[in-house]
Amino acid sequence: MATTTMQAPDAAAAPTEIEAFLTYAVDTGVKPVNETFGPANTMRKRTGATNEQAVHIRNGRPMRDTFKLDVNGFEFVDHKTQMKSFYDPEEIKSIYYREAEELIKKVSGASRVVIFDHTVRNGDEKVREEKLLREPVLSVHNDYTEWSGPQRVRDVLPDEAEELLKKRFAIIQIWRAINTPIQSNPLAIADARSLPTKDLIAAERRYPNRVGETYWVSYNPDHDWYYFPLMARDEALVFKVYESAKDGRARFTAHTSFNDPTTPAGAPPRESIEIRSIAFFDEDVS
Repeated sequence: MATTTMQAPDAAAAPTEIEAFLTYAVDTGVKPVNETFGPANTMRKRTGATNEQAVHIRNGRPMRDTFKLDVNGFEFVDHKTQMKSFYDPEEIKSIYYREAEELIKKVSGASRVVIFDHTVRNGDEKVREEKLLREPVLSVHNDYTEWSGPQRVRDVLPDEAEELLKKRFAIIQIWRAINTPIQSNPLAIADARSLPTKDLIAAERRYPNRVGETYWVSYNPDHDWYYFPLMARDEALVFKVYESAKDGRARFTAHTSFNDPTTPAGAPPRESIEIRSIAFFDEDVS
């Protein structure tokens, strides 16, 4: 598939703010369940109540240089890739994993980064079925919890985990377009400072071979939302979904895909990849 590396010429003309509906969780007192199964884990079943809330989402491009990973929970960066096809799993592992590791080290200051997973998503149902891909996630969430963050270290690095957990670590993800600039179902991300602990709802995350836990998020009008319209292939959003330090640094960063009301008719479906890593630091946990 041909790729486009140039930024869309009208990205600078995107509105400074839009209003869109986001899908939030409703805390019923019963733990929600999100189950993934089927070929390549492409099928999903969920329990738990949700509702739609209209929110204002600001264009983060004009203020991109002000966002910091440890303050806001995310950074938006230029990042060229040598990838030819993000639909080639072996190329992703041999080329993109290395690129992602170096980017995460640069942005976070980590001394060691272990890439442990990635997900390619496509908004076209026919392509998803053909290539066994997953869909954009249209619900506000954070991928790890107080329990599942350390547990992921134990899952990925069982022989080293107990020693590694004595030092600071974070789970950091990179999200990017893999073909044309993203017009459909862009990613919205909330400033971590606007996300109080009381808004986090632990949800069971079931896979065929393990059970994890994520946070769903309940609505709060104080959530401070941003997006980066028309993200191009050589741009990346680096964000934190778990932080072991409890010293005021960003720890969890709520995010979601959403239906952008400014998306033009006939816009191509979203094609994206997120990569997941554990970043280790030469610091004691505080």
